[in-house]
Amino acid sequence: MERQQIILGIETSCDETAAALVADGQHILANTISSQVDLHAIYGGVVPELASRRHVELIVPVVNAALKEAGLTLNDVTAVAVTAGPGLIGALLVGLSYAKGIALARSLPLIGVHHIAAHIYANWLVYPQLRAPFLSLVVSGGHTSLIQVEGHGCYQLLGSTVDDAAGEAFDKIARTLGLGYPGGPAIERLAQEGDPRALSLPQPVVKGQPLDFSFSGLKTAVLNYLNRLHQRQEQPNKADVAASLQQAVITSLVERTLLAAEITGLKQVALAGGVAANKGLRQALKTAGAERGLEVLVPPPVLCTDNGAMVACAGYWYLKHGFTAPLSLNATANLPLGSEQAWGKLGEKKDSAGKSG
Repeated sequence: MERQQIILGIETSCDETAAALVADGQHILANTISSQVDLHAIYGGVVPELASRRHVELIVPVVNAALKEAGLTLNDVTAVAVTAGPGLIGALLVGLSYAKGIALARSLPLIGVHHIAAHIYANWLVYPQLRAPFLSLVVSGGHTSLIQVEGHGCYQLLGSTVDDAAGEAFDKIARTLGLGYPGGPAIERLAQEGDPRALSLPQPVVKGQPLDFSFSGLKTAVLNYLNRLHQRQEQPNKADVAASLQQAVITSLVERTLLAAEITGLKQVALAGGVAANKGLRQALKTAGAERGLEVLVPPPVLCTDNGAMVACAGYWYLKHGFTAPLSLNATANLPLGSEQAWGKLGEKKDSAGKSG
């Protein structure tokens, strides 16, 4: 019987210290996440230096906790996968340095994973029927992208935000409304009590780039509305503001995703990223997709936000395709999607069993 390929996945790109063990790219043996939300909440957003220091404190206990939960030791691990970018450079370096240390000490393959690619791979953990090529909508606090996944480590960027990401718009409006951090979940909760038609908000279109997103104008429209009320010494209906904002963002995301599916002819759509945990977005995309004969795949919320399992899943498939990285791999804050293939050429090639070939 062939030995299981057990990948240790490490994620420290922002404010979650996460580690997971995944067998054969699908079976989650452990998925440990330590959030820093309470640490950064008083500042209204992530403070990079504080995030890096907390990762230093947590990386060892988080990895040890994942190993304990899985009932494994490092002797059982086949390879180490780690987020190499994009993200906060100091935070990335903590996870990458630790992963490189394990790989060196244990003579294990090191696998560098792009953060956005890892979010896409969260779908492979729960949907074995997922087959490339397919379309993925990745929505988070820092990224809003439409990506055609052509194969493992092979991506074509179809559209992205030209200014604010969807999650960033949620965070900024939530801060203005005094809803606290993180803003996305706060907006979603409050939106359930409001009227999504209360505010007439714009749907920005990027001229000549129909698959690109723009949320800066939408954010500005909401801020101008709130400023006008303030000048008249009137209080806003915060629930209506939240509901209207959320509806406008969802409409933009769904419309462009449907257009991308029409242009490419792809029938599978995989939703990914932290904002993919938003119930309104999940339902709207599923409903619209079903009406057009699309299979819309959405991971459970715990796999939408940053986690190590998605990194380990990507690592499994990259290992099978030879995308290992050298120990000289460095963290890159603005890492281009698809860098994994370049690392594969630099690193030692591996066959499908993970052995030298």
